[in-house]
Amino acid sequence: MTADTPSPRTPTIHPLGLDGLLVRMAAQFTPEANARVAALHADLLRTPPVGFVESAPALASLHLRFNRLLTDRQSFAREIEERLEGLRHVARQARRIWHVPAHFGGDAAPQLAETASLAGQRPEALIAELCGLELNVLAIGFAPGQPYLGTLPPHWDIPRQSALTGQVPAGAITTAIRQIVLFANPSPTGWRQIGRCAFRPFRPEAEVPFVLRPGDMMRFHAIGGAELAALEAARDPDGGARLEQLA
Repeated sequence: MTADTPSPRTPTIHPLGLDGLLVRMAAQFTPEANARVAALHADLLRTPPVGFVESAPALASLHLRFNRLLTDRQSFAREIEERLEGLRHVARQARRIWHVPAHFGGDAAPQLAETASLAGQRPEALIAELCGLELNVLAIGFAPGQPYLGTLPPHWDIPRQSALTGQVPAGAITTAIRQIVLFANPSPTGWRQIGRCAFRPFRPEAEVPFVLRPGDMMRFHAIGGAELAALEAARDPDGGARLEQLA
């Protein structure tokens, strides 16, 4: 399993660009593959190998970059192979759970009724189910700091819209394909908006601008519209969220 010799086994390591590797844990998303992505990402940040620049985790793979002045592709790939061997039997173990207040009504949830209908549920039942789940942070992407959360039960396997919504606000809680995306910034999207929160996952002014990381978990707690308005007016990027650290 080297950068230049693809293997039928997983994980596999492939060259990517002049200074990168693509580490594929599986051909498609599985909870086990995603747990290994989160574990390798955390391990590399905790103890960076020589020449390590950055790790960009996705649902079942990571894009790794290295400094060519400090190491070469083969040496860096061998280091990653050794890390993977040490993580062979890793299981997802959340160390942090974010409890995030969110409003799921009125202007905050313009497509909730449509989403519930597609899921074959009543809107209030769908939100009660969502708020009863501890969602894994599967990946950060599309926009800086923006989390993909999941996976949701099978009846949440709702397709994306055929046309884009022109813009959802920062803090929009959207859903499609058994996942939730919490928007870090105003953006167009093909996902349906079912709620909104005042939590901001991307804080460019902070020492650590990406608040969430793969392997975290998130649980939404339903609040009223007035409470959401007060949290947004306070301009606290935590938006009333509480971080629970696990032993």
